[in-house]
Amino acid sequence: MKPRLAIDALIAGGADLSRTKAFLKNNTFPIVEGTSVTFVWFGHADAVHLRHWIFGLEVSNELVRVPHSDLFYLTLEIPPLSRVEYKFEIHRGGQSAWIEDPLNRNRARDPFGANSVLQSDGYEEPSWTRHDPFARPGTLEPLVFDSKALGGRRHGQIYLPARFRRTRQYPLLVVHDGSDYLKYAGMKTVLDNLIHRLEIPDLIVAFTDSPDRLREYANDEAHARFVTEELVPELTARFPLIDRPQGRCLMGASFGGVASFSTAHRYPGFWGRLLVQSGSFAFTDIGKRNRRGPLFDRVVEFVNSYRAEPIAVSERMFVSCGVYESLIYENRSLVPILDATGMQVRFVESRDGHNWENWRDRLREGLSWLFPGPLMFVYE
Repeated sequence: MKPRLAIDALIAGGADLSRTKAFLKNNTFPIVEGTSVTFVWFGHADAVHLRHWIFGLEVSNELVRVPHSDLFYLTLEIPPLSRVEYKFEIHRGGQSAWIEDPLNRNRARDPFGANSVLQSDGYEEPSWTRHDPFARPGTLEPLVFDSKALGGRRHGQIYLPARFRRTRQYPLLVVHDGSDYLKYAGMKTVLDNLIHRLEIPDLIVAFTDSPDRLREYANDEAHARFVTEELVPELTARFPLIDRPQGRCLMGASFGGVASFSTAHRYPGFWGRLLVQSGSFAFTDIGKRNRRGPLFDRVVEFVNSYRAEPIAVSERMFVSCGVYESLIYENRSLVPILDATGMQVRFVESRDGHNWENWRDRLREGLSWLFPGPLMFVYE
């Protein structure tokens, strides 16, 4: 019997405990049947709500209780190839708590904890995000830097490819929120695999962090100076880097995407490659009021200014955003403006939200387009 029909049978025939346990044992959850997705909760509760991160849908959807049971369900239409992070809000005795779905083993982690993950029809975790025993691992070395521009010591990590040789020259990739990309997007594994598969060349990657990212990443002059005038010369003195714009790339997600683009804007032509994921490019069309709050004021000022006088800041720019993000409108609106400046721009949308695994899943396409390896040169 199809899972959704099994729920109907439980409703019609009475959800006694043995039949309910058989139903739970014989299915995987959430139940995906084409575009129909059924979320299920089993346990004592006064009410259960689905809390998801799909912009445009109601943020709280109540599950229906099967009469005279502790089984709750909710069926939604979710397009194929979707990846949705969610939690259940459980109400008991006047109290409520958000918890992960105990029936679903798929989890995604971020700096705030973990979420359950719905993988709808057709979505598969990319094979190149998982450990490959045949891929020679690169190494991570500590990066400690005393910045005059930022007035203090900064920490990060340097990735060196497995076949690193001082007799060769390498492109440089600088990553904002580097620790999060390593921890939550598995970026070292991704680099090892893509280099092993010859889809990108050997790269040297600087993973950087900020103790005050919402300020420093919001078009901050000192941050741009640190990255461009201090970090790059320091790394050029330490490692054999390609000293041309085509060999330098800035990347980041969310506010890190703003930091990447605004830094390139302050130093046009220096960064020949940009990789921007779900950039927080808030702007206003009429008036100066910012609906996203004061944290975005400097971002809005910068993006409004750029939209008024757009210029080419790089040669190639890869932009990605999830269609389930509130930022999809801003990113879609900015891409034609970027493209009209003469930059080569590639824009990719995905059925995902504002999260690290969405950004992870776009790394292969972004990195291989900005820095094609020998294999990608053949097939591009």
